[in-house]
Amino acid sequence: MENIRVYSHSACLSKENGDGHPERKERLESIMVSLRSLDTLNIDFKEAPLAEYKDINRVHPQSYLDEIFEMIPDEGLVGVEKEPYADTLLCQNSKEAILRACGAGIGASLDLMSGNFKRLFCAIRPPGHHAEKNKAMGFCIYNNVAIAARYAQQRYGLQRILIVDFDVHHGNGTQAVFESDPSLFFGSSHQMPAFPGTGHETETGVGNIVNVPLAPGSGSEEFRRAYSDKILPALRAFEPDFIMISAGFDADARDPLAQLRVKTPDFAWVTAEILKVADEFCSGKAVSTLEGGYDLDALAAGVAVHMRELMGI
Repeated sequence: MENIRVYSHSACLSKENGDGHPERKERLESIMVSLRSLDTLNIDFKEAPLAEYKDINRVHPQSYLDEIFEMIPDEGLVGVEKEPYADTLLCQNSKEAILRACGAGIGASLDLMSGNFKRLFCAIRPPGHHAEKNKAMGFCIYNNVAIAARYAQQRYGLQRILIVDFDVHHGNGTQAVFESDPSLFFGSSHQMPAFPGTGHETETGVGNIVNVPLAPGSGSEEFRRAYSDKILPALRAFEPDFIMISAGFDADARDPLAQLRVKTPDFAWVTAEILKVADEFCSGKAVSTLEGGYDLDALAAGVAVHMRELMGI
């Protein structure tokens, strides 16, 4: 059984999006209840640090940071997008939540590269994989996983960093950051058509992007085939020295924001398969970061089996 560190922070609970918004604090609360039902003797819970601006600037320019922080209201909610997707919001508590969410991946990367832990999970919100260099969207402000990847690459001189994303919505922000850099690889399964409208198979970057779109109604068979036939062989061909997972659990059949029919055991399976690649190329090391998942029961169940695989139980 692997010891694992989980990064989170109470500030991530304080970001409000208003009544009825799917990206709500109860998501994180349900996850923490689920995590504490596991063998917590092997889980080290640690507060996510505040990210430094210089590390966020590895992906997002300072002008964009300033723009976002200047928009944070003294009370109420402010939208950072224009119609029709004006659902990425800021409240008075947003700044710390955002910086803790970014800091979790940085702290996890530091732990992994320092040899403190082999497996780490970041239980944070807001999510990040839709955030582009100068644009917030899809509930995402800054791209947590891309920032962590750039931090690991630039601090430790890593040559081949891989992110695999099984969220039901395509990680357009991560792809946009990675697509012109052959030292970074992005592999994604996602529903299409669906928000944000990107992720076609023809989007291949410089040979470092693999997208496998799935039609609405696709279930376990199609999901697993996407990985066994296309994504996993590409991961192995890339021969990564660092693996990160954008772990979204909204492909579950119970999720209200999409129409795939993936089941909880499929999240265990895909995690195990990704970790086999980690075993082959990275001494089993992997950092996983929470993205989507909006049915609370499905989210808690998905995270539980994901964690069991990360812990090897």
